[in-house]
Amino acid sequence: MVSIATLGPEGSLAWQAARQYNPDATIRLFPNLAAVFTAFAAQETDLALAPVFNTREGQVKEYSRLIKAMDKGFWQDNIVLPIHLSLGSLDANAPLTMLLGKSGVLRQCEDYITSVYPDATLTSVHDLDAAVRDIKAKGLVGHGVIESEEALRAYGFAIRAREIVPHNRTRYAVLGQTPAPRTGYDATAMVTTPIKDRVGILAEILHEFTKRSINLIDMQTETDPQSQKLQFFIEFEGHLADERVRQAIERIEHQIIQEPGSVRVLGSFPRVDMRVKRIKTFGFIGSGDMSLWFAERLKSEGYETMITGRSTALRPEAMIPQVEVVVICVPISATPAAVAEYGPLLAENQALILLAGEAENVLHTALSHTKEGVEVLLVHNLWGPQAATMKDKNASVVRTARSGVLSSEFEAFLYKHGAKISLDAPGQHDLMMGVSQKLPTSISVALAMALKDNAIPPEAIGSHATLTSLYSILSMARVHGQNPRTYAEIMATSGQGRRIVQSFAENLDRITKLAESGDIETLCTLIEDNRKYLSESFLKDRMQQALAVDATLGRVLSRD
Repeated sequence: MVSIATLGPEGSLAWQAARQYNPDATIRLFPNLAAVFTAFAAQETDLALAPVFNTREGQVKEYSRLIKAMDKGFWQDNIVLPIHLSLGSLDANAPLTMLLGKSGVLRQCEDYITSVYPDATLTSVHDLDAAVRDIKAKGLVGHGVIESEEALRAYGFAIRAREIVPHNRTRYAVLGQTPAPRTGYDATAMVTTPIKDRVGILAEILHEFTKRSINLIDMQTETDPQSQKLQFFIEFEGHLADERVRQAIERIEHQIIQEPGSVRVLGSFPRVDMRVKRIKTFGFIGSGDMSLWFAERLKSEGYETMITGRSTALRPEAMIPQVEVVVICVPISATPAAVAEYGPLLAENQALILLAGEAENVLHTALSHTKEGVEVLLVHNLWGPQAATMKDKNASVVRTARSGVLSSEFEAFLYKHGAKISLDAPGQHDLMMGVSQKLPTSISVALAMALKDNAIPPEAIGSHATLTSLYSILSMARVHGQNPRTYAEIMATSGQGRRIVQSFAENLDRITKLAESGDIETLCTLIEDNRKYLSESFLKDRMQQALAVDATLGRVLSRD
């Protein structure tokens, strides 16, 4: 039978967590964490269970110091327990002058104690059993104890107040003798040995995670009391079996710290999320590459996903009742029809998320074809399925009056993965898409047509191009090197974006006539007027970007 070492007494919160983790286990109780870890390290028990984080208290410092000292064992699992704390005493009516409890429990109850017992003396105890025996032996009716109701009743105390700290949850780490296998929704904890101080070392360590899009869950820095050198404790998403995790750890140890053995992986384990997720399952209408791209990343966050499309056995009408959020991700021209067909099937308290490139018409269709209680949100991701991550990629989010908590949870998912979110109104979104997508695509297609009309060989362009003129050539190649329907639909979308292309065509005709007539002065005036409108700060920032692109293109061309 499995045995678990944890904090006593019987009925305590840690005892409840251990019992919930494995109802059939033999639970051995100890008065403090040091004793728990000592018993586990000596292999007196199979597992150890210790509190690591509380939503009220924050990080539990004692566990991190002790786990660092362990030579054997692995952090292999977690359990999150809702914490229900009560106040008890020998006499239900006697005035209380002293409140006792374990240090973490008292910290969690600071607000309650301050408001209800501001004059009481607080006493932190390591061994609650011993403290209770003393209270009983001496008849200390003015002493109150804060613990779980189960423990207080086991002590024979009267319950004076229940649930004194609402919305309280504690995460417990489960330590075992072997590493945990990969689940696909994992986290890893590592700790460094005391390392030499060096300018920028923390930034360099963090950069190894950032450049691999590995999200940090927790980080602590401490000064080792003996050597007075820094130690870093870091918990991050991913499993040690993941290639990018392994590479990050190896580089930190051998290239950043530059000391073999300076990094110890405490363990990889199923990831635990202290947040309350309201979404369990996302259902996709559309089985293209972009749907699969989002589904994969949502699954890495612990969500379930369901995919429906032309070739799938599962049909949208069967999928919709099984999910909290329906995501429509189909070609731009087909989006309104898909919304009109499937929107009426959504029930109250579900959400409809539209991964669409056009806002006004799509949102009007969605709002008019769904029930009033259905959330509606439009997200236009400005990247394709070839992108490795969404970090630093632009995402236009168009909220509606019906965007609620489910929509916010999806926005939080985008934000967590590093997307740069712009909040737009429908008309504003379409106008901006005219600038960033419709117009550049139209120019690229027209440029290729001009080359063809004038019989200019594509191979000859590079030898006559400046670095600046390469921008439009590269854009032309990108548009024509991928699925033509994608770009045809971008050009054909309705909405405010058409104004940009029309305005551009009118202005191009005007400056073409001025150039043909040789009116240099008027052309100069137009450029100066444009410069004032664009502003010096905008031009300065974009010039720096252009120079960076020039430098990259220059290096590429020099290699060729």
